[in-house]
Amino acid sequence: VDEKSFTFKTTADITPLTEIIGQDRAIKSLEFGLDLEDSGYNIYVLGESGTGKITAIKAMLKDKAAEEPTPDDWCYIFNFDEPDKPKALTMPCGVGAELKGDMERTITSIRHDIPKIFESKDYEQHRDEILDGQQERTKDIFHKLELIVEEHGFVLKKGASGLAVIPSKDGKTLSQKEYNALPVEERNKIDESTKFLQGKLSDAIRDAKKTEKEMKERIDTLDLEMVQYLINPLFDGINAKYEKFDEIIEYLNRVRSDLFLSIDDFRPAEELQIPGLRMPQQEPSFERYAVNLLVNNKETKGAPVIDETNPTYTNLFGRIEHRMQYGAAITDFSMIKAGSAHKANGGYLIIHALDALRNIFVYEALKRMIKNKEVRIEDAMEQYRLVSVTSLKPDPIPVTIKVILVGEPYIYYMLHNLDYEYRKLFKVKADFDNVMERTDETIQHYAEFISARCTDDNLLPFDASAVARVIEYGARVSTNREKLTARFNAVGNLITEAAYWAKKVSAAAVSAEHVVKANKEKIYRSSKIEDKLQEYIVDGTIMVDTEGEAVGQINGLAVLSMGDYMFGKPSRITAKTFMGDKGVVNIEREVKMSGRIHNKALMILTSFLGERFAQKFPLTLSASICFEQLYDEIEGD
Repeated sequence: VDEKSFTFKTTADITPLTEIIGQDRAIKSLEFGLDLEDSGYNIYVLGESGTGKITAIKAMLKDKAAEEPTPDDWCYIFNFDEPDKPKALTMPCGVGAELKGDMERTITSIRHDIPKIFESKDYEQHRDEILDGQQERTKDIFHKLELIVEEHGFVLKKGASGLAVIPSKDGKTLSQKEYNALPVEERNKIDESTKFLQGKLSDAIRDAKKTEKEMKERIDTLDLEMVQYLINPLFDGINAKYEKFDEIIEYLNRVRSDLFLSIDDFRPAEELQIPGLRMPQQEPSFERYAVNLLVNNKETKGAPVIDETNPTYTNLFGRIEHRMQYGAAITDFSMIKAGSAHKANGGYLIIHALDALRNIFVYEALKRMIKNKEVRIEDAMEQYRLVSVTSLKPDPIPVTIKVILVGEPYIYYMLHNLDYEYRKLFKVKADFDNVMERTDETIQHYAEFISARCTDDNLLPFDASAVARVIEYGARVSTNREKLTARFNAVGNLITEAAYWAKKVSAAAVSAEHVVKANKEKIYRSSKIEDKLQEYIVDGTIMVDTEGEAVGQINGLAVLSMGDYMFGKPSRITAKTFMGDKGVVNIEREVKMSGRIHNKALMILTSFLGERFAQKFPLTLSASICFEQLYDEIEGD
């Protein structure tokens, strides 16, 4: 690259890159998949690591999502009919947080004021009046009974089994012996009186119980009136606020009704004493009236974009937490937690394909969510537990999500070939290339990319010579002088390292020498094995002749990859011929040290010899070919 062709002095003079370059095919695929709302047109973004897949996706979604409507809030509320099946409630964004806050304030007020009602002087006065009236009526009933009993010469006596009428004489009760000594006529008279008085006693007891029942009903009515006096104004205000939302009004009415039906539950309970164990006093519970705000889109602007970097089952689809109480794991609807699928509802969910496949249950659950258009919060491990744990079955939540899988090409083709459902659900393929054409336009984009990287990471600017060296590096990485690499993470690493070396010598800008220095230092950090092999060649441990000629011998270069570094290793290749008819023997193949491509190449060579020299007579040849002093598997032609 001729640095003189640049019109800028440093990258500080040019506008940083804001667009995605070199990926026209992938960008068009993404635009197609994002615009199409059909549930089967989810997207798989494939390409080598470092080609800017995630960056491109987020850049496109940032603008697109901002123009789309903000999705609704979602809450879970207590199900008064089936407590183990919490109900899902949806409402416009921002309303969920308001409802949660309103219910918290209402519950706090009720929690504080209801116990006070039952301890107030006004309540105690009314209650005492009812109790006193009942006691007076009961006393009057039994007083009248006593008069009747005395008229018949009997006394009313309380025993272990209750009240009883007993005959008496001269103010003293008759014993059984005295009763038996009486004349028959007198005994018959006593028996008739006893029967009559027993009926009167039963009537009195029945009247007393009726009076007690009326007393309890009056107390219940008093309790209800007192609680209604407190609760109705609170709920009338909330109902007026949410009158446009039928489901919320229905829920508030159920809460109000349940409060009226559960008055006794809110009375402070007496502390239970067990010898040797002090049991805590059970406080009135108002937890079932709370609102579990599962998804809060109050602060969301447009459609949500969620990049789930750790797609475990619970992180994606939510979980039901438990707490320990008296040695048992318990749960309730307030312990339901949202996953990324809930948060991305109405928007976009980015998942790394390999991570999703590594996590148990995730891939199948993801496909179910897309097919059924709903997400269920379930305990995936429940079927494997030896001991059952109390759990819930919350309502499923309907979802509209564009799922974007990001991964390597081999994962895409594996899923496409082996999973029929995958082909129905992920119909859009966005293939990111690892190279781009080397044109004046892409060279300018490279310079703008360097400017953007320097601006974002607060690096020293690059002068024209440094930009030229970076572009040359991009061509070298692409392995084609007419191309430039699209693996911008590798280019970005070189930019960062070159800026480091420039800063280390207090340079005002990064120049070509700093880029060269960064590249050399990077090679030095990774070239230990290459240097060791070079030492072995120099000291004769690895024998490679570099001068003269030899029959049946040639030097070859084997490319070794160490992951982050590749280099060439010189190898002596020898061919020997001798009498026989075995043909060409590939020694590496015989000892199983060669790959299929290498074996194929040697078989093609054998075929060529046969075609050239054995058209009229059989090929009578024995030969061998071998890579000397090579102790690793060899592959390639």
